[in-house]
Amino acid sequence: MTMTKRMLIAVAALAIFVSGNVAAADIEAGKKKVQEVCAACHGIDGAAPIMPEYPKLSGQYPDYLQKALRDYKSGARKNPIMAGFAQGLTDKDIENVAAYFSTQPSVLATMH
Repeated sequence: MTMTKRMLIAVAALAIFVSGNVAAADIEAGKKKVQEVCAACHGIDGAAPIMPEYPKLSGQYPDYLQKALRDYKSGARKNPIMAGFAQGLTDKDIENVAAYFSTQPSVLATMH
């Protein structure tokens, strides 16, 4: 099998895995939690229009967002503001919020 075919298979498998994780989450519940907890700083769509210095979350990978929130909650990642917000989230909330933000159009750009 050629390297190109292996790469295509790997990319397809990753896409199926990621889409399966998003499908298991409740995106509408994630949107509701975002409106309650996250939108004041990151915006309802995660593009951070209100506070441009805050991270843009729209279009991010759901597993990255889940890890970041769990790390804030556990204290492994240090930020007193985010730690406070993450403490109020259940594991299901984290999954749903991550899924919601990951489905929003990305505003991320490569700088190089």
